[in-house]
Amino acid sequence: MALKATIFRALLQISDMDRNYYNEHQLTLARHPSETDERMMVRLLAFALHAEERLEFTKGLCADDEPAIWRHSFSDQIELWIDVGQPDENRIRKACNRADQVIIYSYGGRSAALWWQRLCDKLQRHGNLRVFNLPEAASKTLAELVQRSMELHISIQDGQVCIGDAERNFMVEAEVFR
Repeated sequence: MALKATIFRALLQISDMDRNYYNEHQLTLARHPSETDERMMVRLLAFALHAEERLEFTKGLCADDEPAIWRHSFSDQIELWIDVGQPDENRIRKACNRADQVIIYSYGGRSAALWWQRLCDKLQRHGNLRVFNLPEAASKTLAELVQRSMELHISIQDGQVCIGDAERNFMVEAEVFR
């Protein structure tokens, strides 16, 4: 018998001074049995950083040909493809050919740095690719916020993200790999 996804609910109150975006998002996240809390929260953070009306979660780990998050144009063109983790070179190339803009949020400490070091030269020709890395301490702290029902406050200013719940707040600043 296959394991089912675990459902989480998140209320995000986003104040993004960099983009002049202030909104609340009521989200339902399905965490695949093989997905960690850390990965799910990196997905949630990526959503918050690019939040807007047409941004949506995909089938995620269940679908090889979809990112974690994407945005389609009104003509169904993929405008934004957001992946988390350390996707392989072929997946990144396909994404860059299918979408107007591709953004990857890696995490995992030293393994993320080694992953990017191995791929950066091979992906130079893709002008629509941006890669960010979350410090290991930040992604681990994000995972500590996980609850079945979450209410998170997210403030973004000058590339710095302050995220928290009713009990704690912390800063996240992603390193720009590309």
